[in-house]
Amino acid sequence: MTRLLTASLLVATAAIVAADEGMWTFDHFPGGIVQEKYGVRITDPWLDRLRQSVVRLETGCTGSFVSAEGLVLTNHHCVNTCLADNSTAERDLVADGFMAANRDGEMRCQGSQASVLVDTEDVTPRVTAAIARVAPAEAATMRNQTLTRLESACEEAATKRGAPLSCEGVTLYQGGEYWLYKYKRYGDVRLAFAPEQAIAAFGGDPDNFQFPRWCLDMALLRVYENGKPAATPTHLNVNWNGAAEGDPVFVAGHPGTTQRLMTVAQLKTQRDLVLPFWLIRYAELRGRLIQYSKSSDEAERTAMDYLGSIENTIKVRRVQQLSLLDDRMTAQREAEEQKLRAAVAADPSLASARDAWDTIAKAEQRNRDIHIPWVWLEGAAGFNSDLFFYARQLVRAADERARPNAERLREYTEGALPRLRAALEAATPVYPELERVKLSFSLERMREYLGPDHPIVRAVLGTKSPDERAEELIGGSDLADPAVRMRLFDGGRAAVAASSDPVIALARQVDAESRRLRTIVENEVEGPERVAQQAIAQARFKVYGTDLYPDATFTLRLSYGAVQAWVESGTRVEPVTRLDRLYERTTGAPPFALPMRWLDARERLDLSTRANFVTTNDIVGGNSGSPMVNAAGDIVGLVFDGNIHSISGSYWFDTEKNRTVAVHPQFMRVALQQVYRVEPLARELRIPAR
Repeated sequence: MTRLLTASLLVATAAIVAADEGMWTFDHFPGGIVQEKYGVRITDPWLDRLRQSVVRLETGCTGSFVSAEGLVLTNHHCVNTCLADNSTAERDLVADGFMAANRDGEMRCQGSQASVLVDTEDVTPRVTAAIARVAPAEAATMRNQTLTRLESACEEAATKRGAPLSCEGVTLYQGGEYWLYKYKRYGDVRLAFAPEQAIAAFGGDPDNFQFPRWCLDMALLRVYENGKPAATPTHLNVNWNGAAEGDPVFVAGHPGTTQRLMTVAQLKTQRDLVLPFWLIRYAELRGRLIQYSKSSDEAERTAMDYLGSIENTIKVRRVQQLSLLDDRMTAQREAEEQKLRAAVAADPSLASARDAWDTIAKAEQRNRDIHIPWVWLEGAAGFNSDLFFYARQLVRAADERARPNAERLREYTEGALPRLRAALEAATPVYPELERVKLSFSLERMREYLGPDHPIVRAVLGTKSPDERAEELIGGSDLADPAVRMRLFDGGRAAVAASSDPVIALARQVDAESRRLRTIVENEVEGPERVAQQAIAQARFKVYGTDLYPDATFTLRLSYGAVQAWVESGTRVEPVTRLDRLYERTTGAPPFALPMRWLDARERLDLSTRANFVTTNDIVGGNSGSPMVNAAGDIVGLVFDGNIHSISGSYWFDTEKNRTVAVHPQFMRVALQQVYRVEPLARELRIPAR
């Protein structure tokens, strides 16, 4: 039976040493455990250099500085949107790739931002004291207001020092700790190199979350300051030989979200309601998009990026649900929860936590009651349209900016507005036909789930069909023009109220009910759960100690592991793939077709070159593009995926089969030096001459 551990049971050093588990914060990295298991000593200077070299791409990925002039190594799939946004019907950069002839030719990724963590500050006492003063129903609001005030004070102090920072409030351990994370943010991000989609994502969706793999999922960005490449003297070197089987390796990045500290009641809501809903919706939407993609070459091009994300999400959600349907896993989590509850019941000092699980169970029932209308009106399901996204942001920004900063929704505080402005003013293409398909589908399903007599459904559709309404909205809107969006944004409430744009009118029309549902969730679900989760977190610290890692929050983390094979159905899965098998798997038809450059280069390449490899590191979405480094702090791999067993890592860590998948440096070296022959970049990366 597969041995599984969760953070709540990391109660003994022996248990932790046995598993390469954990996405650890840099200030709490278990260096002693790593030294005991792998014989590697992790020092503060080593951690500082790595922290200053890792980049958070605000689109949801990670990268790392690999030169002193702002060059960033990340994944191809992390720049897919940049490629698609700069493509045309005549020039498909996703399919053909992109190589800047020189730095003047590096291509701006509109709306993209890159951030580097420069400092952290523990603000737990101030936040918990503020929350303690209010009723549980008001806890979420008080938490948000307190974090907003702390963020504002942090940014004001940094500005006065002449070194502006973006400060973000971060919740760890389900409310056990609160921190301020302070970032240097770059708003000018440009693309220097990306290979063709066919080699970057060789194997496509059939190979996604599988291994063996042969993907050159790499890209090179550059961050600029004041129109010039940013100075980044602290950066990582690449060890082009990579790591060998058994070598210890470390992954630094920004894992997005895990739910390993959820209660059983919360997990059951995910299993019974949330995951089934999204699986059904995405499966239907995928079918609609596939049919649309077959209507023309342009439809296929414009839908490719979005369809790929839907297919990826379906695979993730399907495996997550299977994990939660495994009776062994549920029984284990229930046993863990009962063990902690028994410890709490036996300790008078933990009396405040005794009812915490029941409080969460009650809040989860309310969550189930409200989830379907919430997800269609306030969530992402009901108005699936880029234009509606812009409209909602504009309508709410106009209202929220008229309020005191601390009282605003978190998305519209002064600290958050620069990111919103960057998204609104970016010249990101909007494809009207694709918009009609997406919006029409979402309106159809909203009518199905809420019923044709629901007041919002009647108000939105009137006497029109979803197709007719989508045509009217998309065809009549000017929000695809960033100049129009910025006039509305800068004009505030008066400009938004006076706008006759039909999508703006729609966003105004549904906003009151959407906000009402959001308030219910915040006050009756999130508020009580925040207080209860904080009590559970404190109890967990008291019972098991503080050597625990928090759930992922798209903040900087470090995991440890080793290059290692695993056994699947009695067969050893080798940890490394090579170029020879890449060519053997090539069929000439997508997704197993190679670009002509690679076919032409075959005779001059060393086919024993290592392509992809796997390690035991603990990662999750958001780690895409993370540098994998060795004990010397040099890059020995580029993380781009996990195997199928890694998907269950949202809820627990499979110590035997969970694997991280990375691009080997040899593959990158061959590509840059022998296939694409981008000599300036090769020199900047210090690739040795052949």
